[in-house]
Amino acid sequence: MFNRMETTVCRTASFAGLTGVYAIDPVHSTIGFSVRYGMVTNVRGKFTAFEGIVKLDGEFPTRSEAYLSAQTCSVDTGYPERDAHVAGPDFLDAATFPLMSFRSGGILHAGHDRFRMAGHLLIKDIELPVQVDLEFRGASRDAHRHNRVGFTGTATLQRSDWGLDGNRALASGGVLISDKVKVTLDIRAVRLDRAQGA
Repeated sequence: MFNRMETTVCRTASFAGLTGVYAIDPVHSTIGFSVRYGMVTNVRGKFTAFEGIVKLDGEFPTRSEAYLSAQTCSVDTGYPERDAHVAGPDFLDAATFPLMSFRSGGILHAGHDRFRMAGHLLIKDIELPVQVDLEFRGASRDAHRHNRVGFTGTATLQRSDWGLDGNRALASGGVLISDKVKVTLDIRAVRLDRAQGA
């Protein structure tokens, strides 16, 4: 739950006061995904064990960097049997490849609080370029004088590019699981250096 004593200190396109190194707060962040299933609905899931670092350059935001890793065995779709299948050899093969990771490679300003981040996503020892659309959601200082920032992001992947090929044809046509996966990020990060004014 968000701390009710937080106060917003920045919610504009000015980022000058935000320079610093931030650790992603996994308790208040989500790495989610959705995929079309059975040609009629979407299955949604998330990873529950992850960590990351965001290096913000407030003067030149396009020089900022991000690094993120998630434990592949922590996939959670709300159904244990499906989770075991996704974490198994047909898909993520968590026993062999326990981590998936992302590292940024460049950022473009897309207007106001929006950015497009280019980077590389590593899954099952296959590292490929991806594009992430980001929106800065604001900054705050909590009751303990910790500076925090928030971002949301989306990316669309073709899972077969990373060898996540498990599938089955449907008698009515099409396939059981779409190749397209939508990734959604809701990131809250806390600054590691001393709070401003502390």
